[in-house]
Amino acid sequence: MWIEENLNPYKRTVGDCTVRALAKALDIPWEKAYLMLCSNGFSMSDMPSANEVLGATLRQHGFYRDFVDNDCECYTADDFCKDNPKGVFVLGFGNHVATVIDGNLYDIWDSSQELPIYVYYKQEEEKK
Repeated sequence: MWIEENLNPYKRTVGDCTVRALAKALDIPWEKAYLMLCSNGFSMSDMPSANEVLGATLRQHGFYRDFVDNDCECYTADDFCKDNPKGVFVLGFGNHVATVIDGNLYDIWDSSQELPIYVYYKQEEEKK
């Protein structure tokens, strides 16, 4: 299910989907996510919104990346949400990213019909 949410403090809607997705996935303020991406982008000589920078930042926080199996080119973000009712995920659609938490897609627009290419996820910690 899509939930409209814009974590940008000025409610801007262009060019910061990476910041919004990271902030939501890590449950941190937009400003902190922005600074983390800028710092990593600087050290990697790349833009903060680059896929590689987002990936490095998420990996620093225990996330792993996998590709979404989409042989039919019909598996949407909505399908992903239904198949993953628990957990925190960042979906990559090529030129956009959004966060899924417990089966809900958080984004400023309804990207539920987009076809995800990759997903960042956190492993469930084993119970002792």
